[in-house]
Order: sequence, then structure tokens, then C-alpha cells
Amino acid sequence: MINLFKTKIGRLRVIGYLEGISLLALIFIAVPMKHYYNDSSLTKSLGPIHGAIFLLFVFNTLSVGVEYGWKFKDTTWKVILACFVPFGTFYIDYKILSKL
Repeated sequence: MINLFKTKIGRLRVIGYLEGISLLALIFIAVPMKHYYNDSSLTKSLGPIHGAIFLLFVFNTLSVGVEYGWKFKDTTWKVILACFVPFGTFYIDYKILSKL
């Protein structure tokens, strides 16, 4: 895990995992608490955290894409699209990022 922080792609992979985990927490913990128990405190705190991680992932993807010379049509758009698809960051890490 320590080696992941040494490269920009490694940091992007970590941010992708955090984005996916924060989405899981929102969908399976915070939203049910909001609707079934009328407790929106967790969605109010996790929502902005997930949003910040989401934006961090997008900006880091663009930064890594420019630095590593990714062609936008081939790689960058797929990685960015992954964060718009639920759990897509886990898939894109397996298919693209882990191989770089």
C-alpha cells in the first residue's frame, strides 16, 4: 500500500478506492438510515465527503492523463466515465489502472 503513494497513478488508484467506498457507504448505510429511520445526519456528512473525493478523482485523472500522455479517446475518458457509473472506479482500477 505504501508503494501506491509514490506515483501519481498509485495515488489515483487510492482515490478511486476511496470514491468507491464512500459511494458504498452512502448507498448501503446513509440512504437507508435517511429513508427508514428519518435520520439524515449521515447523508449530510457523507454526501459532501463523497462529492469532494469524486472531484479529486476527476481532477487527478486529468492530471495523470496529461502527465502520462494518455490519449483522451483511448484512456482518459474511460477513467473519468468510471466515476459516474456506480462502482465503476473498482472496475476501471482492475481493467486499466492496475496494469499501468
